Amino acid sequence: MEEMIRKFFGGKDHLIRRYLIFLAGLTVCSLGVAITTKAALGTSPVAAIPYSISLAFPSFTFGQWLIAFSLVQIAVQIVLLRRKCIPSELLIQAILSFAYGYLTDFSVALVSTVQLPTYFHEFAFLIGGCFVLALGVYLELVGDVAMLPGDAFNRAVAYVLHQPYDKVKITVDVSMTAISAVLCLVTMGKLNGVREGTIVAAFLVGYIIRVYHGLFTHWEQVILPKKAYQ
Repeated sequence: MEEMIRKFFGGKDHLIRRYLIFLAGLTVCSLGVAITTKAALGTSPVAAIPYSISLAFPSFTFGQWLIAFSLVQIAVQIVLLRRKCIPSELLIQAILSFAYGYLTDFSVALVSTVQLPTYFHEFAFLIGGCFVLALGVYLELVGDVAMLPGDAFNRAVAYVLHQPYDKVKITVDVSMTAISAVLCLVTMGKLNGVREGTIVAAFLVGYIIRVYHGLFTHWEQVILPKKAYQ
């Protein structure tokens, strides 16, 4: 198996491999978000605000609200970074925003017919979604060719505040969860978009990513001889 993989990737440019891996990760991420959302126990923190808005204002789809929210995050980056913004990077983020939004809507449609009759089924589906989402994020990190607007937004905030990225990400995730909860309570009178599943996803996805890295480190070196994931 290893020799077959080496032969398949051996003649291809590293950059092409990275983009293929990243795009695969983007697709898997959208499926993970759709699965966790279908569980109806609250979605991941990064998607909580657009998901809550989509429940309150269903004239637009979850994916379309996700696109709108991503574009807002790009605009905030421009305000925060000003002349330090790289136009080509912002353009790539905008393109990825639309791709990710429509992929999410497609994934939501794929799982729409799944029946989850009990809380046990919902919770099991949520956990499965966390594993899928973590795999998507892991592949994006391995590809390491671009950043989604949410990640780039965290990076911009960390730069402006001179704080570590990990610390900023935790703060932003908590803030987005809180904002989503308020939106749900104000617009619908109950916590539809933010529930125990949001908390589970916040803690579990990062841990699973580390597990994937430990399991697949060797294969990272086979496909990308230069270390792609830190």
